[in-house]
Amino acid sequence: MTALTDVSVTTPPLRPLDQFELDYARRRNRSRLTWLVASVIFLILFSFSAWLGDFFKITQVTLPDGSRDWRWVIPAGVPRLGEFVSKTIPNLSWDSLGHDLGEWFWRWKIWLNLWFETVLIAFMATALGVVGGFLLSFPAARNLAPTPWIMWICRRYLEIARTVPDLVWALMFVFCFSVGPMAGVLAVSLHSTGALGKLYFEVNENIDMRPLEGVKAAGGTWFDQIRYGAVPQVLPNIISYTLLRFEINVRSSSIIGYVGAGGLGQEIREALSLQEYTDLSALFLIIFVTVIAIDYGSEKLRHRIIGLEKGPAT
Repeated sequence: MTALTDVSVTTPPLRPLDQFELDYARRRNRSRLTWLVASVIFLILFSFSAWLGDFFKITQVTLPDGSRDWRWVIPAGVPRLGEFVSKTIPNLSWDSLGHDLGEWFWRWKIWLNLWFETVLIAFMATALGVVGGFLLSFPAARNLAPTPWIMWICRRYLEIARTVPDLVWALMFVFCFSVGPMAGVLAVSLHSTGALGKLYFEVNENIDMRPLEGVKAAGGTWFDQIRYGAVPQVLPNIISYTLLRFEINVRSSSIIGYVGAGGLGQEIREALSLQEYTDLSALFLIIFVTVIAIDYGSEKLRHRIIGLEKGPAT
């Protein structure tokens, strides 16, 4: 009888390059699997959301010959969009261009006053929103908050302010203070406080803490640390976000008048109710030109301020 003995075979260790390639292949396969699972989950959620949003809805439409048929809602509704846009385009002729433009902007005096009111609403609301968001952004930042409960209160306030749409705030303030621009200023400024406060405190959480530690070591208070350690670092970003918010508020101020909060929105509501589609296009053109002008001016101002912050080139 032959006795069998177990012989342990030892595998020689892999070379560093072979080990690297093996680890890389494992990580690549794991990454591919993660992306595959994430893509499947995304497609499922996207399809479910599209189904809830009636993107797959089948509806009855009237065909050119007058008959009725069942069609998918998207191809059935796209021609209606073109029909609506065509109604807003006025008839302009080169021979009578001045007269046609006069007919198109026939309420220009009223619209000019409401446009001026819209810009003032946006300006004042932005100013109030900047003050509120700026002051609350420091105690709301995780690395700057004096105490955790102060940070919690500030963050919840900012969340409530930006969660409620400015149109809903406008409805509430119109109910409290009657129709007029004051309701619009309060609505847009409150929503701006929440939105800007969120942007500001995210910037605050990415600052370098060493200047603040230096101010604290020199005996400075919390306010001194914020004033001399944090504000100089975040000022360029705050200016950029503020100018962007002013542009957004101009558009918001043009809509909140729909519920009686002043501005061009009341003219939009009237044009829609009376089906004056060319008036709608004139109002949209006014708002569009205003946004372009503000965007251009904001860009120039932002570049100039940031350039001054950086100092002259050496």
